[in-house]
Amino acid sequence: MLKRDLTPLEARVLAVLVEKESTVPDSYPLSANALTAGCNQKTARDPVMDVSEAEVLAAVEELKSLSLVNTVSGSRVVRYEHNFARAAGVPGAAAALLTQLMLRGPQTAAELRQNTERLHRFADVSSVEGFLDELAQREPPFAVKLPKAPGAREARWAHLLCGPVSSVEQASAAAVPRDEELALHKAELAALKAEVASLRQLVERMAAELGMAP
Repeated sequence: MLKRDLTPLEARVLAVLVEKESTVPDSYPLSANALTAGCNQKTARDPVMDVSEAEVLAAVEELKSLSLVNTVSGSRVVRYEHNFARAAGVPGAAAALLTQLMLRGPQTAAELRQNTERLHRFADVSSVEGFLDELAQREPPFAVKLPKAPGAREARWAHLLCGPVSSVEQASAAAVPRDEELALHKAELAALKAEVASLRQLVERMAAELGMAP
């Protein structure tokens, strides 16, 4: 159970610690420098942040007061580790889903299954949905299923660790599937046009060889 909503930076710091524990175990627990780099990472992040080490350390202190992060002693460089699953009272699989939602923003169950593979391997999409449903049914809830966007194949999920999802965030999340759908249709149309052009050239060449008008 969390004592309060997290700030976006606190959520990013926490999620980076959970992520890096699995993706770069040799460097975990993380130094302040590595943690800051993870927060400012340009890939697999939505939104992309540009925060200073001082800001990250201030967020770390707040997370320590919530028992979500611990300082690791015994090293020349101060390092930090998370205590997310235990402090939040969620299983590791649920923590992995929340981590990806904090890192990448709203996603479908299928996207979450793919993106959490290095943190937790889910057997299928239905098992992802099962954990998401449990997170949504908590009191207070940790996740919410967003309204399905017009033309979208699947609804997206968002975390609630930073408080309710704003209408702006919902609209932004809803717009992504439409953009993806449009891009897919454009790619399919371009492929079909290329195929038709190739077939036309083949027919014209065969007609010329046979002495026939195309």
